[in-house]
Amino acid sequence: MVNIFQYIVDYLKYAPTIIQLSWALSAVFTFTIISLTFYLKHLRSRLRTKERIQKVYEKKYEADLIEYLYSGNEEEEVSPEQQKIINYLKKSSEDSLKRKLIISTLLKLRSEISGETANDIQKLYYQTGLINYASSKLKHKKWNIIAKAIKELTQFGIKDVHDDVILLINHPKKEVRKEIQMYLVKLFHFEGLDFLNVLKTPLSEWDQIQLLEILQNFEDQKIPDINEWLESSNSTVVLFALKLAKIYNQFEAKDVIIKLLNHSEMQVRIEAIDVLSNMGVIEAVAILKNDFDQRDIEEQIAFFKMLESMYDTSDISFISQFINHENFYIKVSVMKILKVINVDNESNTFKIITTDKEFSESINLIKAS
Repeated sequence: MVNIFQYIVDYLKYAPTIIQLSWALSAVFTFTIISLTFYLKHLRSRLRTKERIQKVYEKKYEADLIEYLYSGNEEEEVSPEQQKIINYLKKSSEDSLKRKLIISTLLKLRSEISGETANDIQKLYYQTGLINYASSKLKHKKWNIIAKAIKELTQFGIKDVHDDVILLINHPKKEVRKEIQMYLVKLFHFEGLDFLNVLKTPLSEWDQIQLLEILQNFEDQKIPDINEWLESSNSTVVLFALKLAKIYNQFEAKDVIIKLLNHSEMQVRIEAIDVLSNMGVIEAVAILKNDFDQRDIEEQIAFFKMLESMYDTSDISFISQFINHENFYIKVSVMKILKVINVDNESNTFKIITTDKEFSESINLIKAS
């Protein structure tokens, strides 16, 4: 055995440098793999132990919470049994892991019940001091901790921190802004949209869709005055306000929306045309006809889409100019309008003159249908 070991030593001693280096690296890799193997086994064992402990505490907290909910009485605001549980949970919440388990158990119960019992869980959230942990995180340096805290406050329906939350509405991280918007709208409904007055950062299309879905779930559909949002310097706020105007038929805002036909952002102008068309604001037709040639092709397409439902017989001479328009969508709109007007190609009322054979055939098919 000694001879074998001595042989290996001599072999490595007099071997070329590349071979010595290879054996050294092999030894390092072997040691690393063995060390990692033992570490992973140890880590897996710790995780399993932690998981067992969590399950034990979860069952304990769930039982305590159920006892709290059903141990109250009408004579006392907080019964002795409830106070005992409050003190225990308050002490337990000093540990971050236990606090996390208590919160998850509270949320689980809150999602399964409603009415007075749900209010009791919110009350317990105050009594145990859990609200203090969440509200203190609003000033944290890490954005993800702020976002989680706001989400937690939303889930428990805590309105008291409104003033602190809205101060963060222009936070540089969109994830934080999103949680703030959800907090304000879910808890304060249409009144929560006041954040639009001070929002300087973009309101993404996806965020707008989510906010609208939340708003439409409320029984009270009384929408506040949207004029200030329509006049906002934030174009995404203007676009969201236009969506509100269309969905909730805010006809009283038509004068402000008409002004948006000359907005610096093309998308705003297009959306304004769509909303005015949906409202049937006939004044918009004359404005758009007057400067039609100066508008972008997307606006022209949107205008002809408007004309499909808002044309007048006096518009025939205007429409006739675009029978040979190079844009397909404008041609289609012309065809639809002419079909409704039922233009007679052989009468003296109005005559279609076009050099586009295929389009002429399409017009004839429309007239024949």
